Amino acid sequence: MSLSRFSDFLRTPSLVRSITALLVLAFALLLLVNVGTFVMIQRTAKVNATIEHAQLMRRASRTVMIAMLDAETAQRGFLLTGRSEFLQPFEEARHDMEPALVFLEETAAKDPELDTYVKRMHSLADSKFAEMDATLAMAREGRIGEAIQSVRSGEGKRFMDDMRATVDQFDEAKSNRIAERTRSSQQSGMLTVIMDALAAILVVILAILSAWMVRRYVAEIQAAREQVDALNVGLEATVLERTGDLMRANEEIQRFAYIVSHDLRAPLVNVMGYTSELEQAGKIVEKAIAEAEKEREVDKEVVVAVREDMPEAIGFIRASTEKMDRLINAILKLSREGRRNLQPETLDMTAMAQGIANSVHHQTEASGAKITVQKMPTIESDRLSMEQIVGNLIDNAVKYLDSERPGEIVVSGEEAPGNFIVYRIADNGRGIAPRDHERIFELFRRSGKQDRTGEGLGLAFVRNSVRRIGGTIDVESELGKGSTFLLKFPKRLNLSEPGAAL
Repeated sequence: MSLSRFSDFLRTPSLVRSITALLVLAFALLLLVNVGTFVMIQRTAKVNATIEHAQLMRRASRTVMIAMLDAETAQRGFLLTGRSEFLQPFEEARHDMEPALVFLEETAAKDPELDTYVKRMHSLADSKFAEMDATLAMAREGRIGEAIQSVRSGEGKRFMDDMRATVDQFDEAKSNRIAERTRSSQQSGMLTVIMDALAAILVVILAILSAWMVRRYVAEIQAAREQVDALNVGLEATVLERTGDLMRANEEIQRFAYIVSHDLRAPLVNVMGYTSELEQAGKIVEKAIAEAEKEREVDKEVVVAVREDMPEAIGFIRASTEKMDRLINAILKLSREGRRNLQPETLDMTAMAQGIANSVHHQTEASGAKITVQKMPTIESDRLSMEQIVGNLIDNAVKYLDSERPGEIVVSGEEAPGNFIVYRIADNGRGIAPRDHERIFELFRRSGKQDRTGEGLGLAFVRNSVRRIGGTIDVESELGKGSTFLLKFPKRLNLSEPGAAL
């Protein structure tokens, strides 16, 4: 659609424009809802990821606390019993605590509040393990009393109390953040639900409006269709009546042409007959003058009249009567063709065109021309009409070939949309001027140089025959390059069509 047509569409009120606007609005709402839902889903996913990460950090802080408790328990077990198996849980606790502290340091590095707690936990853990390592070293050296006295001093307990307080503070800070993000996620989810509900309500309203408008439009179309049907009833009757009148008028014209041409033939035959008698009489007079000239001098005016004027006049009369005879024959041919009943049958157009091409082989061979008949689809039509149509067009193509180049005539055809067949007769002959493309189909009209015999009736006869069997004929041509005649016919001849059988 061009910009101007689109502008006219926007400016002109119409049901289509209204429905289009409603659909565009509904689509925009759905798109907005989808975008909003996508954004909310992304935010929810981000919040969930943050909450999950916070839970991991809380779990890591608890791991540090549990590891220190396990280590302290193992330390006291060793100090009380002196058994070395208590040292293994101590080392395992240290091993479990180290990755948890590393995770906390990495994740809290960009958060000043959390980073303070994590550094405090790390410092307390180092101090507590240093205190426990010192007591274990004393115990290994046999100074159990000093080790127990160090434990009783309460330094290790202070480290553990500070660690519990720090872990609790860290856990509370993370819990507050998790609660805040959870509330934000719930608010976003609620907003998304509200937006979806509002959009759904608007889309339903738009759908109801569209359905109402379409229903009204359908009702208007139905009413208009009923009016058209009512008009068509009268129109069909009028068309049938006019068609009948045209057929009767055509029959009268055909009959009149036949009568006139038939009646003209009788006096023409008489003129031609008396012209022959005058010609014979002139020969007798000429013989008499020749005998008289042997005995005496004959008047020169008599000699000129008999030997020059009379033959010239008779020649003009004969040429005119022969031309009139050809015209009358052509009119009779048109008249008889119009009154002939058509006989549909399946025709092998390839074989028919090849037979016609073979019949003019002596002409094409003499001029060095070539006729190519390609494979063509069959058709159900009147054989005589098709033979006359194709034959006339091939004859014309041969007649008007250009002597300056080898003649090429191609006959082809293919099926066309709508259950039609198109045949083409193309040549590289003289061509036809654009102004004559329609005139060549008129009676007694010819185009170009008049150096070929003919009365200008061939293409008029062809077009009349094409129309009688329900077809059309067109020409594509350019002077000096050639012409292509295009014949378009229905695949099956319908004798019920006007003009099919007169």
